[in-house]
Amino acid sequence: MDYNLKYDEKAVFALRALYGTYGYTQYKMNKFEEYDLYVRNKDFLISDAVITFTDTNGKLMAMKPDVTFSIIKDSDDKSSGVQKLYYNENVYRVSQHTGSFKEIMQVGLECIGDVDAYCIYEVLMLAAKSLKTMSESFVLDISHMGIIAAIIDGLDISKNQSSQLLKSIESKNVHELEALCTRFQIDTNSEQVLKQLILNYGAPKEVLPKLEAILKDTPAYEAFLEFQTILSAAQGSEIENMLRIDFSVINDIKYYNGFIFKGFIEGIPASVLSGGQYDKLMQKMKRKSGAIGFAVYLDMLERYEKPQKGYDVDTVLIYDESADVKSVKRAVSLLSKKASVLAVRQLPQDLNYRTLAKLKNGEVSIVE
Repeated sequence: MDYNLKYDEKAVFALRALYGTYGYTQYKMNKFEEYDLYVRNKDFLISDAVITFTDTNGKLMAMKPDVTFSIIKDSDDKSSGVQKLYYNENVYRVSQHTGSFKEIMQVGLECIGDVDAYCIYEVLMLAAKSLKTMSESFVLDISHMGIIAAIIDGLDISKNQSSQLLKSIESKNVHELEALCTRFQIDTNSEQVLKQLILNYGAPKEVLPKLEAILKDTPAYEAFLEFQTILSAAQGSEIENMLRIDFSVINDIKYYNGFIFKGFIEGIPASVLSGGQYDKLMQKMKRKSGAIGFAVYLDMLERYEKPQKGYDVDTVLIYDESADVKSVKRAVSLLSKKASVLAVRQLPQDLNYRTLAKLKNGEVSIVE
């Protein structure tokens, strides 16, 4: 019975069951980590604000703002095989709603090790299915940093100029991109390729052929073939129509190297899921392994009302002081065959229910 659970709490149970079905095992971590684990890679975090304190041994510790770093630190750095982990942890960071520190429930998964094409597809599929557990109306926007990086790395421009180009792609600002290309003296062919990445958005079966024509004779073609192979695997699946290619989905090029994605559900203006391949972060942390994963930001669900069901419980059964345990038990057993039942002596305030029933003299009657 889950009538007293919040919507984000119900989502946790559904997500954990989903990941367990695909063989992901739960990772548990301590509430604290050494601050040094985060300070070297603050720009990888959603917010660089971290709660710190000095431990009894004099070490500067941090209330965990992220789970990925701990998983990397604790994982086996193997050249073969993969570790498939999921987590359900509270993290401590600045809330997007209040601007102040908050304890936030976060669920996610990581696949670390010899990450192959199936691993990438599986993580994308589980990201889409994670969104589906929260709403039937969702979209998973997918990009590939390898394609973007291959094009930009081939240009004779500075890191600062590269960052400006990436920002114009992220904001889908074609006019700004054109102005930057003129200012940085970028050749016409490269400019056209970058513009087409902005302009081509939509379902993979529609966009992939256009991208192939654009990228065929560019340094990005090898990365495109990986992109095409994995997205094509989703054709005919239950998630196919919820995937969108969108190259405005961009993450820090210092950390991410391949597929990246963001998930949205109807009714919430910001992404509720974010993830990607972060082999470059692994390398920075002296790891040989590859990695891909995502996190679901459950704090974004706080104001979300699930449209499919507007009830906390199906039936409320009211019984009085004269009712004995056996008669209440019998009534609950009868009513719960087809619905959830809350048996109470007094009707709770602000409870949203479908049916109100009363038990009197051993008999159940429907009141409303």
